[in-house]
Amino acid sequence: MKKLKRFVERIVEGMLTVSGMVTSVTILLIIIFLFKEGSGLFKSPVVEEGYQLYVNAQNPVNSLNSYEIKQIFDVEVDNWKSLGGADQEIKVFRFEEIFDLVPEEEMGENYALLPQKLGEVIKENPNIVAYLPSQYAPKKMDGVKMIEARKISFLDFFGGKEWMPTSKPSPQLGVLPLILGTLLVSLVAILIALPLGLGVAIYLSELAGEKARNYLKFTIELLAGIPSVVYGFFGLVVLVPIVQRVFHLDVGETAFTGSLILAIMALPTIITVSEDAMRNTPKALREGSLALGATKWQTTYRVVIPSSISGISAAVVLGIGRAIGETMAVLMVTGNAAILPPTLFQPVRTIPATIAAELGEAPAGGTHYQSLFLLGCILFVITMVISIIAEIISKKPQNNGL
Repeated sequence: MKKLKRFVERIVEGMLTVSGMVTSVTILLIIIFLFKEGSGLFKSPVVEEGYQLYVNAQNPVNSLNSYEIKQIFDVEVDNWKSLGGADQEIKVFRFEEIFDLVPEEEMGENYALLPQKLGEVIKENPNIVAYLPSQYAPKKMDGVKMIEARKISFLDFFGGKEWMPTSKPSPQLGVLPLILGTLLVSLVAILIALPLGLGVAIYLSELAGEKARNYLKFTIELLAGIPSVVYGFFGLVVLVPIVQRVFHLDVGETAFTGSLILAIMALPTIITVSEDAMRNTPKALREGSLALGATKWQTTYRVVIPSSISGISAAVVLGIGRAIGETMAVLMVTGNAAILPPTLFQPVRTIPATIAAELGEAPAGGTHYQSLFLLGCILFVITMVISIIAEIISKKPQNNGL
C-alpha cells in the first residue's frame, strides 16, 4: 500500500514538473516571438516597400529621413535649400502622373517603355522628386539618381512625434505620443484612485463592523469581476457627457475621462491588497498603542499604516500595472488621437488601445505589423518593471511604526 501511494505521489510530482516546464517554455517562446517580430522593424526602409524615390542626378541631396519625406509630400517643405540642396522649388511627381504626360498607347505591351519615359521626365526636371514603383523605375540611366533608402532607426521610432503608420510614401512611426498618453492616463488614474482606495481600505480594516465589512468586500470583489468593455460603455454613456458638460469641452473623450475609468477599475486591487496588509498588522501593536493612551485614529495612522506600508506600496504599483495594461475601456473613452497630449482635457491614445485598434488591419509581416509588435514589447517591458518593483516592495520587512 505504501509503495502504491509513493508511486502515485511520484506520478503527481512528475505531472506538476512537466506542467511547470511547459508553462515556462511557452512563456519564453511568446516573449521570443514578440521581440523577434518587433525587432524586424529596424530592418525596414523608411519608404513604403516596393517603392523608391528618384531625383535628378544634379541634385546634391542623397538621402532623406522619414519625416523629411513626409514634409515634402505634404508640401510642408517646398524648397530643396532647406534639405541641403539648391535654392529651387521642389516638384513632387507620382507614378500615375506619367499617363497625363504620355498616352497609354505609346507605352507598348506590359508598359515596357515606362522606365525610359519616367527617366526622361526626371532628367528634364532638376528639381523633381519622383515616387515610383521599383518594378517600373528607371534602371541605371544617366541623369537619374535614386535617393538612399535609409532604415527606420531607434530615433525615428522612439523620438518621433507622429503616429501615422499608413502614411505614404513614408510611414510615420513616432511612438512618443503613445507612450506619453499611456503614462499620463495611468498616473492620473492612480492619483485619483490612491486616496479613495486607501480611505476605503482603512475603513474596512479599522472602522467597519463585521457585517458592513463582509458586504463591502463582496461588492468590491464584484467590481473586480466586471468586464472592461462594460466599464467602457459606462464611461461612454455616463462619464463622457458629464466631463464635456462640466469642463465646457468640445468633446468628452479625453485623457481625464480615461483616467476616471481606470481609477474606478484600479480601486478593487488597491483596496483589497491594502486592506489585507492592514489586517495583517500584529494585534500586539494595536493593543500596545491603545494601552499607551493613543486614540483609535492615532493608532491607525501612527502604527497600522506604517506597519503595512510595504503592502500599500505594492497595491499602488499593482494598480498602476492594471491601468497601463487596460485596453477596451480606454479605447472607448479617450478619443484615440495619436498626438502629444497638450493638456489632460484633450483626446489621447494609449499603447494597448493602438494595438487593439490597428492589429487587425495591418498586413502580416509589413512595417505597420512589426511596429505594433514593437509596441507590445514596450508594454511588456513596462509591466515587467512594474511587477518587479511590486515584488521588491512586497518583500520588504514590515515597519512596526513605533
